[in-house]
Amino acid sequence: MQISENKVMVLGGWGLVGMAICRQILQESPSELIVHSLNEWEAKEACDELSKVAHGDTVIKPYWGNIFVRDAMQDLSRMEILDNDTYRGWLIDDTMEDLSEDVLGRSYLYRTIDKIRPNILIDCVNSATAVAYQDVFRGYHNLKGELQSFKQTKTYSDNLVAEVEKILCTLYIPQLIRHVQVMYESMRRSKTGFYLKIGTSGTGGMGLNIPYTHSEEKPSRTLLSKSTVAGAHSMLMFLMARTPDAPITKEIKPTAAIAWKRIAYGDILKGNKPVELYDCPLENAVSLGGKLDLKDATPAVKLDGQVLKSVFVDTGENGTFSFGEFSAISSSGQMELVTPEEIARNVVYEIKGGNTGHDIINALDNATMGPTYRAGVMRQAALAKMRALMEEHDCESVAFELLGPPRLSKLLYEAHLLKKVCGTMQEIRKVDAETLADRVDALVSENRELRSSILSIGIPILLKDGLSLLRGPQIKIPPFRGSHELETTPESIEVWAKAGWVDLRVKNMQKWKQRIELVFKEIDSIPEDDTSSRFERDRNFWLDDKELNIGKVVGWLFSDEEHGLRMKG
Repeated sequence: MQISENKVMVLGGWGLVGMAICRQILQESPSELIVHSLNEWEAKEACDELSKVAHGDTVIKPYWGNIFVRDAMQDLSRMEILDNDTYRGWLIDDTMEDLSEDVLGRSYLYRTIDKIRPNILIDCVNSATAVAYQDVFRGYHNLKGELQSFKQTKTYSDNLVAEVEKILCTLYIPQLIRHVQVMYESMRRSKTGFYLKIGTSGTGGMGLNIPYTHSEEKPSRTLLSKSTVAGAHSMLMFLMARTPDAPITKEIKPTAAIAWKRIAYGDILKGNKPVELYDCPLENAVSLGGKLDLKDATPAVKLDGQVLKSVFVDTGENGTFSFGEFSAISSSGQMELVTPEEIARNVVYEIKGGNTGHDIINALDNATMGPTYRAGVMRQAALAKMRALMEEHDCESVAFELLGPPRLSKLLYEAHLLKKVCGTMQEIRKVDAETLADRVDALVSENRELRSSILSIGIPILLKDGLSLLRGPQIKIPPFRGSHELETTPESIEVWAKAGWVDLRVKNMQKWKQRIELVFKEIDSIPEDDTSSRFERDRNFWLDDKELNIGKVVGWLFSDEEHGLRMKG
């Protein structure tokens, strides 16, 4: 994709890799470069630095905010969010509820992409670290004490409720799924053409024997959580790359320590604050004969005004290391090193259409097994065998609602009912919607076996009057969302009928007639004498069947009407 004259946004642009990418992008003369970071000072500092090396007419703009929360929580730290009942509730709702227009519209990430509408989006945010280092295991230990207290006293406490909610706020996979959903929908609506993610392996390229850890475990579960989230993120982007209306999607995943941003002498910072110096005089030594209180800081004496100073190498968001630490992790056989400039060059090369061999999505495409010629040939034999068995046992195999979604079963059974009352697509065209509704309504009323096969798999039947619902002991739609009793409104009925009810109303029969007309429009667009490989669904595909083929029709609907077309073979 051409970078020049296009608008480029870099998430995490202040970081080590982000800045290297921004500098490389500037050489391609984009119309705008939007440098995004978590904090205002970071974004503005990055833009100031980039302005010194910019040339041409590129406009450089700072942007800042937390891409993982709603817009209304931008000024809050994670601790402030978790310690507040209202904010915790917002975070849980935004993560766990369905992705509605309300949830999407209040997302900071959505609002930002919708406002900027970048042509190219480069994501340098270490998402795996941001999610996994919330540390569900620490949350478990906090909750464990509250649960033990509840078991003893049988009394709920505010602390118990709060700790349960904090665990919900910390669950990794729901957060990651929602983040990718919002990212995809934001880019789709903003017509972003290219998305490139800088990912992570979580261990600097090392294995389960990595010596660097976050606790006495080797490796720690927190570190493995980071790798797990990173892997799950790659798979979700693999799916995004196979979505027809998504941007071109790539991921570069460095597997070495990334360094460095600067080397200097000065204050050693932790959480953007200097590490304060403490001492423990010998007379304050703690006796180990009793219990060790981890929170008892009284033996330590603060050295007023003194902070830790030393020589350090700054590796940006990956941390500040001492000479000893840097020497150890970068030595041969350990994490070793890759420079941010090498990553940046690969990023720009990939965006411009080159093949670096380092795109994880492309690697997954090439390594996974897709559809095969043998399976395609054998499919015909399998379908023929199933047809023979249906004739032998005088049964009709329509849907079991084991594959899902309920909409698949709903469409298959609606198509089946139309086949029963009309036979062919040509006949459906001839019959008006009112008559179709009368026929399928009568068929359902008279045929208990057919009716039972639909209701017993959890698919209700909405009769022609639009007010009467036939149902079995289980209903797949609407799904359970905390309450077994739901208000029925004209709007909710429309949503549920579309999602998973066999709908016998006249308006739905009219919808089916429109679908059949689209099929014949497709047929008529194919020249009768065209026998080339141009058309996957040629005239014979549709017209060779003596009766309406429900699998063909619903497969076509899922590809065209549902936009569920597979784009990679």
